[in-house]
Amino acid sequence: MSKSSGIRWGRSTAVTSIIILLIVAASFFVINRINHMEEAKSFERLYEEADNLKDTIQMYAANDRETLELLAVMIAKYEDLSSTELWQLLDSYTTVGMMSRIELLLPDNTVLTDGGQRVDGTGLLSFEKEAALGAHITDRETDIPNSDAYVVRHYVPVTRNGVTVAMLYGVIELNHLPEDINMSPYGGKGAMYIIDGNTGDFLMDTWHSGETGNMWAMGERKMAPGYDPQQMRQGILNGESRYVVFVSETTGAYLYFYYEPLGINEWRIAVSVPESVVFENAAAIERLLNILLTFEVACFIAYFLLMIRQIRRVSVEKQRRLDALNDIYDVEKLLFNAHEKRENIDAALEKIGTILSAEKVSFWIAGQTWKSPFLWESESTGQNLDEAAIQDHFHRLQSYFKAGNNEFEAWDEKELMEMFTKYDRREIRNLAAVPVEDTSGNICGILESCNMANSRIAMVLLKNVKFSFGMFTRNLKNYTKIREMGDRDALTGLHNRNRYERDLPQFPAKCADALACVYIDADGLHELNNTSGHDEGDKMLQSVAEGIAEFFGTEYAYRTGGDEFILFLPDADESRLCSQNRKFTASLEQKGYHVSVGIQCETHVASMEALIKGAEQRMYEEKRKYYQQASNDRRRNPR
Repeated sequence: MSKSSGIRWGRSTAVTSIIILLIVAASFFVINRINHMEEAKSFERLYEEADNLKDTIQMYAANDRETLELLAVMIAKYEDLSSTELWQLLDSYTTVGMMSRIELLLPDNTVLTDGGQRVDGTGLLSFEKEAALGAHITDRETDIPNSDAYVVRHYVPVTRNGVTVAMLYGVIELNHLPEDINMSPYGGKGAMYIIDGNTGDFLMDTWHSGETGNMWAMGERKMAPGYDPQQMRQGILNGESRYVVFVSETTGAYLYFYYEPLGINEWRIAVSVPESVVFENAAAIERLLNILLTFEVACFIAYFLLMIRQIRRVSVEKQRRLDALNDIYDVEKLLFNAHEKRENIDAALEKIGTILSAEKVSFWIAGQTWKSPFLWESESTGQNLDEAAIQDHFHRLQSYFKAGNNEFEAWDEKELMEMFTKYDRREIRNLAAVPVEDTSGNICGILESCNMANSRIAMVLLKNVKFSFGMFTRNLKNYTKIREMGDRDALTGLHNRNRYERDLPQFPAKCADALACVYIDADGLHELNNTSGHDEGDKMLQSVAEGIAEFFGTEYAYRTGGDEFILFLPDADESRLCSQNRKFTASLEQKGYHVSVGIQCETHVASMEALIKGAEQRMYEEKRKYYQQASNDRRRNPR
């Protein structure tokens, strides 16, 4: 009787212990999941709040510009700009849009303010400077009535008979915007900042009410793990859009922060929200779950002694699973920025190969003729398949997965031979492969492992990491596209100066025997811009670029300045190059354009600087000859 009762008790204890462990694990998972979801939602909400504020500010700036331009037309009709009638009109526009008041800047630097009062603005404002800029918004400046306050001025010119007789501007008091403008993100729980990206000056800071300091002067903020204060500063300077999490110096709590370009001057708009607001929904749920957890922990302690033996028995399996999760996490972490660091994709493949005790792990990206740039091989790998076998191998896998199959496994020679007719048994003994899909469900790559000793977890591991490889493929394509766009001159389609400076150290390694430098200058571009407009100047530059493409090619062709182009031609024949140049210049002259071209060829380049300088000097010699002709003299005959 006693023995039977003990058995039943033991079973009950085991079942109860398992239930408690599952509940505890589920509770922690739910809490963690909720926190992650709330954090992800907070980043999305930050973006939306910042974008809405940006749109609001841009809308108000545009409306203010329309109001000021309308007023400028009305003001131009008044001979006496300080007349009572005029200022009764202007004063009625107080607190319109973002503007707190309207003022006029006269050519003698006199400022007309409320009621037409005259204030000497010498030393603070310059009519000549502001008139030269036309309609514009200034950066942070000192207010005239209150030298301790900062303002932004929105200028439009007042013209009469084609002459600017005054500069009308609306004063925007940075810390006292009109009350009807909603600048309170998160319903007042968050903070908004407008930052001058050049200087770090705060144009607006609703977190520190009444203050307009400088972001750089506040020193480096303490960041949450994974965030870098220097990266945040550089991102603001570069006009990037980015999320960061740092510690508030006011409250000591984490602030979730997002910034992006505002679209006015070099300003950046930023929004921050305290961690307590981010997780306020999760906190309520967490409190309820903590009550449940307390009860669960009490039950767990009660049964703890009885569960020791069971825990020891399952600990090994749990450790194995934990190690597997850590391995998957390590692979995902390496792939996170592998599109920028090639060594990370190699390390990720090596990690998979180490886990599976494989001889070869490969990742092929679709659209690259299945000639893999991503391959890890162990030191024990034998001879490789020839290129034809590789092509056949991956085309067959691609067709297999496109037919709707989600995985492929082959653990003996017979299974391999059924799939690969050109299979070399000395090369592959077993194989596991999965298709990698993009966000649209299309196959964008294949992840494969060969000759594995640890085959038991092969397919599980590959399936768990294939999503990260899909994200890597998308990031790589986007990164490559963005980098390519950043290397191109938008007007001519040639490489720009950034690409030129990056490529320059690679020369003369690109040439086997000789290297030629062609230095081209578009003659008369500035005069053409001045007389016929920049559209005509752009057409000239585009014609030069088209000629370069036709007669020289564009592989190493760069637009390095406004009217300057530099070309490098490896292993070029000088006589043939001169012939190409004559055809090139003749084709441009038929269109009414002239270029000065300098060509320098060297068989053994000792100094790239000397090579480029030689071509530049020859170009200037051609330019001098061109302008020695009276019809082309810029001083006598401006075009």
